[in-house]
Amino acid sequence: MDWPFLFATAKTLLTGVPLTLRLAATSLCAGFVLAVGIAALAGSRFAPARWLAALYVMLFQGTPLLVQIFIVYYGFGQIDFLRASFAWPFLQQAYWCAVLALSLNTSAYGAEIIRGAIAAVPAREIEAARAMGMSGLLLRRRIIWPQALQYGLANYGNEAILLLKATSLASVITLMDVTGLAYRLVSKTYRSEEIFTVAGLIYLALTFVIATGVHLLERRLTPCRRV
Repeated sequence: MDWPFLFATAKTLLTGVPLTLRLAATSLCAGFVLAVGIAALAGSRFAPARWLAALYVMLFQGTPLLVQIFIVYYGFGQIDFLRASFAWPFLQQAYWCAVLALSLNTSAYGAEIIRGAIAAVPAREIEAARAMGMSGLLLRRRIIWPQALQYGLANYGNEAILLLKATSLASVITLMDVTGLAYRLVSKTYRSEEIFTVAGLIYLALTFVIATGVHLLERRLTPCRRV
């Protein structure tokens, strides 16, 4: 085991952690906003809105994320009206293409998590709240949303972890995140086993931090489940 090489590799790969975290955090926040909108459409009484939400979810869940990244990064540049639009200064940058693809992908999964969490709220509690005069925003704010947060937090935490690992695909469009730096080191040293082992340990540490944070938040929101 070449410890000096491993330490030098870890030092190099750690410089890509800020970009990895920035990609994950930006995409997760943007994806959550989109997911809320898609979940609202899925729960609409207007049938075409439900069909649109179902089509969106099927499209992004049914195609590989790598293909989606390629379409955004390579394909959007072939569309004339996009090149002439206000969005082109962003879409011509690899970072924002990766954020867009990751956000669209995670929003499809997030919408299903949100929809399922809302559906899990017991109907009898909603009926009891309505019997007490609650309705509309007040009902959602006091009864539905707090419980939906408890039901969906663990699943959304898993989605955050999956998204963090999915950021490694951004390396294929020249972004020097942890995986991108690992590929560059391998091309220089041809020591793929040690380099990717270190990269894997870095991702493992990041996912452990996220999982621990979600677990602590879940315990705080659900005191009855504390052990």
